[in-house]
This record gives sequence, C-alpha cells and structure tokens, in this order.
Amino acid sequence: MEVNIHEAKTHLSRLLERVAMGEEVIIAKAGTPVAKLVPLKVRPKRRVLGSAKGEFTVPEDFNDPLPKEIEDLFYE
Repeated sequence: MEVNIHEAKTHLSRLLERVAMGEEVIIAKAGTPVAKLVPLKVRPKRRVLGSAKGEFTVPEDFNDPLPKEIEDLFYE
C-alpha cells in the first residue's frame, strides 16, 4: 500500500494497525517513495516468573554486613 505524507499523518493509527497485521506501507512525497513502515519481526520474549528456579543458590551470608574494608569504599 502506498500513501502520501498528508494521508500518513492524518491516518497514522489506522496505518499502524495494518502494519501490525503484516502489511507494508510506503509513504511517498510528491509520488516518490521516501519511507516504508514494516512490522517488527522479533517480539521480546515474555519473562516467566520462576524460570531460573534451581539454577543458583543464595549464599547463607547474603544479608550479612559487608566486610569493613569494602564498606569503607562506599564512604570515601
């Protein structure tokens, strides 16, 4: 599908819906194509809560205070 710039500005939401459905939209200025709207091929992978369960263990001393020499580095 090809549209002019004015039509693209006026109907951007509608054009993006068509692009989301897989259609490519060419935007032209004075009949000359200048841009192409295309759907994204890669969608971010959805995170699954607990998917790393069993892959690591939290050390027993995790919540213990830092050693003095490391703590001092934060207050220089």
